[in-house]
Amino acid sequence: MAPQKLYAGAKLREMRTRLGLTQKEFASKLGVSLPYLNQMENNNRPVSTTVVLALAQEFGMDVTELSTGDSERLVSDLREVLADPVFADAAPPLADLRLTASNAPALARAFLALHRSYRQTHERLASLDEALGREDARLQASPWEEVRDFFHYCDNYIDAVDRAAENFAQQAQAPGQMRETALAALETMGIRVELADIGPMRLYDSEARHLRLSTRLAPQTQAFQMLLQLALLQQDKLLEATLDFARFHSDEARAIAKIGLANYFAGAALLPYGRFLAAAQETRHDLELLSARFGASIEQVAHRLSTLQRPGAKGIPFFFARVDQAGTITKRHSATRLQFARFGGACPLWNVHRAFETPGQFLRQLAETPDGVRYINLARDVSKPGGSFGAPVRRYAIALGCEVRHADALVYADTLDVTNASAYEPIGISCRICERKICHQRSVPPLERRLSIDANQRGVLPYEVN
Repeated sequence: MAPQKLYAGAKLREMRTRLGLTQKEFASKLGVSLPYLNQMENNNRPVSTTVVLALAQEFGMDVTELSTGDSERLVSDLREVLADPVFADAAPPLADLRLTASNAPALARAFLALHRSYRQTHERLASLDEALGREDARLQASPWEEVRDFFHYCDNYIDAVDRAAENFAQQAQAPGQMRETALAALETMGIRVELADIGPMRLYDSEARHLRLSTRLAPQTQAFQMLLQLALLQQDKLLEATLDFARFHSDEARAIAKIGLANYFAGAALLPYGRFLAAAQETRHDLELLSARFGASIEQVAHRLSTLQRPGAKGIPFFFARVDQAGTITKRHSATRLQFARFGGACPLWNVHRAFETPGQFLRQLAETPDGVRYINLARDVSKPGGSFGAPVRRYAIALGCEVRHADALVYADTLDVTNASAYEPIGISCRICERKICHQRSVPPLERRLSIDANQRGVLPYEVN
């Protein structure tokens, strides 16, 4: 068997660098020409016996350091890592791996370290998802989460549906008359609409073409439900085409998304884009004035403001959220840099939690997130009575906010000193991912920080975040 040739260019470069020698100086001490050394360092030539002896005699080098064992281990590790399904069919050929291990071992080790970090992070997230109650954490997102992500990545603006709703809204003689317009459109389609004391908000009999709405609903909610039913009937082809484009992974997700698109149409018809954007700018985003002008609820107006992201005609980037009394976020969307945590509740320092204490009032807050971005936040309760004695009241609070650089366009910023740094309350997103070391309302430690525990002292928290 012919002796195996020794390629050790990386080792030669490493040794020369450690000795502080130029290639010319190193070549002279090894008794070889400069081009020959250059070829050995780039693994274009094997290390000759003469060079091996010179390394041992001139520099006292242990020649076993030139062994290819380390390079082969790198190749083996690289092959194992590249078998991960995340790389699919992109794995490079074995010859390329050997070249990388021989010529760029530091890069190979950095790649291995990066993959190890990726795997650890992936496992931590999976464990966290399981701890937070997701039974399908290692499989795929639930249908509800898949739909939520669809709207999120569309910036909560669906252009075709929005424009169709705006076209329909042109039938109304003036803002605030969409209830009458929707009723007339349904009756034209041969659908009988009746107000009745029923449990569900809306009940449609497709065979009898009979739509019943609960008398317990507020007029603006009745209008919304009529528009929603109209979307399901009149805009079915558009909704289905949009769903085909989204390519949901399950029938459940598609069904949920269709209701979501119908809801979107109803909101966009009740508050048509161009007319509503102009009114919002004119009133400096006064939610009460907009609610009265368009015959919509405060919550509907706030949610619509967060969807005004039509290319070429964008409104102020708002975030919008609705929370229940337990602090769970039941609706969420953000066109700002502030993004809500996927799990758990909102930061307890956020003024939305205090809205339950002051029903019927708007609360204002200047706040700063850990990344240094400053916001003006608005919060108000939107409790929904059951409509009869003893019926349960659904209690929620909504939050609407934007970066403080838009303060001049908000009536709610008047009298607030937005230039005073001490006026901004330090808020976060969620305790689990908040980087603030000191917070009197922290409920759990941040995931990626180490803790110090001293049994001999106790502050606000039983630990310190390092």
